[in-house]
Amino acid sequence: MSGLEIDNVSMRFELPDGGHVQALKNVSLDLKSGELLSVLGPSGCGKTTLLNIVAGFLAPTEGNIILNDKKVYGPGPERGMVFQQGALFEWMSVRKNVSFGPDMKGMPKKESDEIVDHLLDTVGLQDFKEKAVYELSGGMQQRVALARCLANDPDVILMDEPLGALDALTREKMQGLVLKLWKETGKTIILITHSVEEALLLGERLVVMAPRPGRIHKEYNLPFADLGVNADLREVKKHPDFSSKREEILTMIWDMEEEIMGRQE
Repeated sequence: MSGLEIDNVSMRFELPDGGHVQALKNVSLDLKSGELLSVLGPSGCGKTTLLNIVAGFLAPTEGNIILNDKKVYGPGPERGMVFQQGALFEWMSVRKNVSFGPDMKGMPKKESDEIVDHLLDTVGLQDFKEKAVYELSGGMQQRVALARCLANDPDVILMDEPLGALDALTREKMQGLVLKLWKETGKTIILITHSVEEALLLGERLVVMAPRPGRIHKEYNLPFADLGVNADLREVKKHPDFSSKREEILTMIWDMEEEIMGRQE
């Protein structure tokens, strides 16, 4: 597979009063199949807008999204989305949530059951498969959301602050699960987060976006995601380069936030 190309994408929102907001300007990125990209930036820099364009929920004002040599014109099964809140069917069981995509495709029940059982084993929810979603904790619900996304076998998984609402301990466990799934499935993943530490831990590549109009400010290639696949994430954070990169990026984003506040005064 050729991967994902974000080709010179700009997004301008027209306002009712005749004004406009330039949310993104000339954003270009190339992701090889199987890469894990984390995206950071100050609030309002267009991170989620960019993710929604890749998902096909928004059409860019300029530029194109190209996946496996085909231009994206709207949502499609080759791109799966995991939201901050799971967006699950709360009245359904865990099993029914995960099997929803295969069922909609008309997949034979035996094949669907095998996929669902494998994924529930992978995310550690086999013992909860008959529970209703509303009976689960937040962390468990996000595991269901990941399994449901994977059940559709997308080429690209788009994650919009998927761990942001979790407590610190659960979040760390889920970070480890994301790395495990990335390596086991070989999926291309784009992860939006406000946590510099999380972006460093999970991003094989990390992009820092500048404030409005959103654009690529700096890009990093990092070793921490590969290290974290088979290691305790707390040990990875002790890596000599981890703290220095964290402070560098934190300072960068703080400077951007100060710039934004200065504009508003």
